[in-house]
Amino acid sequence: MVERKKKKTKNWYALIAPSMFGKAKIAETPADDPEKVLGRTVEVSLQELTGDFAKAHIKLIFKVVDVKGLEAHTAFIGHETTTDYVKRMARRHKSKIDGVFDVTTRDGKRIRVKPSAYTNKRIQTSQKRAIRAVMKQVIETLAKNNTLDDFVKLMLDGEIGKQTYKLSKTIYPVKRVEVHKSELLEVPKVEVKKEEEAEEELREAEEAEERVEETGEEAESKEEPEEAEEKPEEGREEKAEEVTEETEEKGETKEEEKAVETKEEPEGKEKQVKKKKEKEETKEEKQEETEEEKKE
Repeated sequence: MVERKKKKTKNWYALIAPSMFGKAKIAETPADDPEKVLGRTVEVSLQELTGDFAKAHIKLIFKVVDVKGLEAHTAFIGHETTTDYVKRMARRHKSKIDGVFDVTTRDGKRIRVKPSAYTNKRIQTSQKRAIRAVMKQVIETLAKNNTLDDFVKLMLDGEIGKQTYKLSKTIYPVKRVEVHKSELLEVPKVEVKKEEEAEEELREAEEAEERVEETGEEAESKEEPEEAEEKPEEGREEKAEEVTEETEEKGETKEEEKAVETKEEPEGKEKQVKKKKEKEETKEEKQEETEEEKKE
């Protein structure tokens, strides 16, 4: 018989919006393991979060970055507008100016923004280029002066379109400016941790107290070895005295050896003189014998 695998029970996790949208409950997702919830994405219309029917064409994209219990906290990673809204804005015999700009917010987050401007009539390419430059200037200034949360709010509220509309009047009157897509280039790993800040502070305080106690015990343990260190110094002094005594004894033995050598040297010289005399005498005797033989 083939054993059937036991099915794991799945739990429903509530998807929580980021703090910029009031931590509202977006939706629910099932999973048998919390780790499987991480990385999931969900699309929600801005109307569901704000209740404004005029924002129904804006779809927000969130990604799960942290799971705590049965709550999955999400982070904003981008938005886009519905296709029917874009088609309704772009018509024949009208111009559409698109742009793609990568900007960095005040808190160091990089985001890609894709705005579009619409006119009632066709315009020249030089005018399109000028309007595109105005859109870029407005987006860059707003990003530099605001954090990511504030920048996203201004973008969704239409602040970019309002400022572009005012500045582009001198070039050509624009009918509407809409940011039809945005994308966060660096997705944060952890987004929400405000609920556990108090617990972390308590843990840090407890750890600090434990460290202080450990340092006090270490200080007491260090004082005992100091007494032990004084004893070796006494042993060193005794060793130094022994070494000096040994050196003095060695000096006396060396002096005695030198005296013995000086006594032995004269005796050796007398022996050499006697040997020389004996050699000379043997030579003279030989010479005399040779002379007597010659006379005979």
